[in-house]
Amino acid sequence: MIIEVQGDILLSKAAAIAHGVAPNDHFDSGLALSLRERWPAMVKDFRHYCQTNHPKSGEIWAWGGADGRRIINLMTQAAAYQHGEKPGAAALENVNHALKALAKLVASEKLASLALPKLATGVGGLDWRDVKPLIEHHLGDLKIPVYVYTVFHAGKVGAEAA
Repeated sequence: MIIEVQGDILLSKAAAIAHGVAPNDHFDSGLALSLRERWPAMVKDFRHYCQTNHPKSGEIWAWGGADGRRIINLMTQAAAYQHGEKPGAAALENVNHALKALAKLVASEKLASLALPKLATGVGGLDWRDVKPLIEHHLGDLKIPVYVYTVFHAGKVGAEAA
């Protein structure tokens, strides 16, 4: 079940937070920057993963922190392959593939809940009216609460009760 929430996704009590990035992302803007500041080990592990596995846009990579927090990186944007190159824009095809993979991961890991932002609409540049139906299609039938943070309020805990 999808529940729209206002607040700070970093304060979510969900079992996992999913967000959009690019392969080889620098985590230097948007939600990715906030995640990098809170969990710098994740970014180090992500860089290692990208260097050894060469992921493609549309794939996902999940990370688990020592504190039990799960972060699922959805590669919704075009990759930045050259050193210093900025990631490209997000594409609906990448979002679609990543959300499909996310739904499978949620089921296989039996996650109790999931939080995500208005995926690929900030730095990624997509229109929420195009992304929201994809989220509803891939995550709407999950038997867990899926909290979509539609409005960001720094430091405010979102009303996640189902």
